[in-house]
Amino acid sequence: MLLVHTQKVTPRVSYTFKQICKRILGLDVDLTSKIETFIAHDGPKFSYGKQPLGKELYFQSVDLLFEHGLNDVDVQVSKWEDTMCFFDVKHEISALPYDIFAASFYLLTRYEEYLPHVKDAMGRFPATESIACQYGFLQDPVVDIWAFKFMKIILEKYPNLEFEQRKFSIMPILAVSETFAYKNKGILRSIGGGIRDLWNLKLDEFTDRFRTLLGLKKDPYDIFDFVIDLQKNKKRKAKVLFGIGDYSNYEKNIGYNKPQHRTVIKHIGDYVDVGLKASYEAVCELTVLKKEKERIESILNRKLKYSMCSFFKIKLPEAYRNFIELEVGEDYSMGYSENSGFRAGTCTPFMFYDLDYEVQTPLVVYSFCFSNLGQREDKSTEEEVRSELNAYMDRIKEVKGTFIPVFGNTLFSDIYHQSFWKSIFKFIWDIDNG
Repeated sequence: MLLVHTQKVTPRVSYTFKQICKRILGLDVDLTSKIETFIAHDGPKFSYGKQPLGKELYFQSVDLLFEHGLNDVDVQVSKWEDTMCFFDVKHEISALPYDIFAASFYLLTRYEEYLPHVKDAMGRFPATESIACQYGFLQDPVVDIWAFKFMKIILEKYPNLEFEQRKFSIMPILAVSETFAYKNKGILRSIGGGIRDLWNLKLDEFTDRFRTLLGLKKDPYDIFDFVIDLQKNKKRKAKVLFGIGDYSNYEKNIGYNKPQHRTVIKHIGDYVDVGLKASYEAVCELTVLKKEKERIESILNRKLKYSMCSFFKIKLPEAYRNFIELEVGEDYSMGYSENSGFRAGTCTPFMFYDLDYEVQTPLVVYSFCFSNLGQREDKSTEEEVRSELNAYMDRIKEVKGTFIPVFGNTLFSDIYHQSFWKSIFKFIWDIDNG
């Protein structure tokens, strides 16, 4: 066990050290503000604060982990060896030139998203407003990189200290905005869609629509047997998240109570973990979210555990508070719609910390780094996509984290997109965990 002395054991200090030491590095850590306890401890230890106690291993702190609420934080990012960092410290005997604990807390809690910023057209925090994007480290899991630099320092001082080694893992996510392209849409929507196809001279889609409606062809969005076959052949912790919100300007899926819709959700739930893609309206409306949660639970006959906000519209802290209120255990929304990268600076799951209440919550947040929901025409080639995915996996393997890519089921259809996306999904599925 590692003992850390700090001037005050605040909720922020406790949260940050447990995330870095225990969840990322696999090392038990204890905290104390009592000097006599620290001196009496004959095992591995160090101090964290404004000044060292003596000649012990020492990491200088900035003020962030000892503050309450939101304050103006001076963030000046600079190059540090092979990465970037901020919150530099000046004490000559500090073991690291930056307060990586405060910097990690800033990114993990999404501190910057609570501060005034320019929202995009959908009311989201855009990647371009983040310091990670502005200073060019969005593509790096910097929190994990900093943690491994910290581990190196600790091992130089205490070479016999044992860390519980974790393994690189992959968790593909399939987000389902529309379960079917043509089936179960109702007479008016089907006729209207056919007329629109003809008006836009999309004759292939017009033909596919009515062949599907006549039962002569499988619906192009119904690719769930493909996912089930992958799951049968190679076990992986994939998730399929269904949108079952009411029809609106943002939500276009068929009714949750349609028998074929319920059958598909139940069927894939027998093989793969299934959760809820909360509708645009449900993200910050507790009553709507509760209704959608009850719907998915009635279909699956089990409690909802996995969730995602539609369009990755996370309004902090309200959206996550609502998930917590309804006892949802895990969220997979922590990423950007238009930009790949690590929104929270990490490839390790972490507990949501509520900055308003200054408390660690039970909601586990999984941060993805790549997404393509098939909502727009994608001009990438298969070679470019594979290269990008391999680059992310190489970075994540170095810190033994979790690679989470998010795809939309519509991406695997032959309506709008290149045919290689099924090959990409299979490629990810077939990679061995390190």
